Amino acid sequence: MTDNDNIILEDFFKQAAQQQIEDNGFAERVMQHLPDETYAKAHRLSTLWTLFCVIVGAVLFFVFGGWQVVVGLYEGGLRMLLGWMEVLMATAPTTEIPVNPWVVLLLVAFVLIYLPYQTGRKLSSVL
Repeated sequence: MTDNDNIILEDFFKQAAQQQIEDNGFAERVMQHLPDETYAKAHRLSTLWTLFCVIVGAVLFFVFGGWQVVVGLYEGGLRMLLGWMEVLMATAPTTEIPVNPWVVLLLVAFVLIYLPYQTGRKLSSVL
């Protein structure tokens, strides 16, 4: 755009901003009928309901042994990962495609350690 176009646009919008549209008190009537306390009450109830559900979920998690399930999933995943790495280290030299098992090991360590660490750090700085 040229400077002349910018001047014309600025003049047009300056004139439009100065115009008053008469609404015969419509905006004031709408503002008077907006719920102010109802929203606060609904927000408070929503927060209490969320807190109640979190507490009930945490209690049920521990009552029904959810922690043992999480530990079992973690241990099973770790065993599977170690088994996979053992097979990879044993069979990598025999494949036709050149695979450096140490690069794969470093990549897995990067994915399992560094990425969750960085994600947690970024989330904690946002919260």
